Amino acid sequence: MPIPIYQADSFTDRPFAGNPAAVCVLGGPRDDVWMQDVAAEMNLSETAFIWPLPDRGEHAWSLRWFTPNQEVDLCGHATLASAFVLWETRRIPIGDTVLFVSPRSGELPCVPRTIDGAEWIETDFPLDPPTSADPPAGLIEALGVQPVSMHRGKWDPLIELANEQAVRDASPNFYAMRDCDMRGVMITARADASNRARYDFVSRFFAPSCDIDEDPVTGSAHCLLGAFWSGKLGKNNLTGYQASPRGGVVRIGINGDRAAIMGQAVLVMSGELED
Repeated sequence: MPIPIYQADSFTDRPFAGNPAAVCVLGGPRDDVWMQDVAAEMNLSETAFIWPLPDRGEHAWSLRWFTPNQEVDLCGHATLASAFVLWETRRIPIGDTVLFVSPRSGELPCVPRTIDGAEWIETDFPLDPPTSADPPAGLIEALGVQPVSMHRGKWDPLIELANEQAVRDASPNFYAMRDCDMRGVMITARADASNRARYDFVSRFFAPSCDIDEDPVTGSAHCLLGAFWSGKLGKNNLTGYQASPRGGVVRIGINGDRAAIMGQAVLVMSGELED
């Protein structure tokens, strides 16, 4: 029986921007090897696999994320895309909360929000507080940047640079980065004064070891970026701009040890997998 699969662009309000994710809607769990093969075939930064969990509630769904070469613990843009697909296809009524259950990250509710007249999706993720730490050997040389400060979260190093232009101008050696012991790395800086009415900070995220040289917009990274910039700027509600070629806007709300990661999404493709 054919399996429905969709592609949505997350953290954007227009097609062909933000971060594309595939969302595969299953009737129940599938073999890990099959899911990895599908993710490799889709060849996007993430493919999400979701299926209903009626024993956990009417709107509860299991959720797993795969890059083209491995399963990951947490992915923001594919979570947002999964909720958007469930609402867009009326599998869950628009306006109702979706409860995703991840075997690696626990319960992740998604809630629709209206902000300044626009529709956003809020995902509830664990906050990732930074600690000062030296980066993996060879990373700074591979990035080709001059750090202002260096930190690490649960998964990734965070490198602060002097200004927004330094983030935008960075041109890493991705081949050299593959030898660094990490999932990925983010570089970040305070937004230029001329842009602070729109966003508080900028970032970019690189993950060559996951076959993703530069991720367009990385929701999970903003659990760390939000914690970092909340501490530096003294505010709990922030807006970040991920300055990849596609670009994307992420809103972050800090509430204790949780981060409300908010973005928009658009559906760009729907189809079926032959099974």
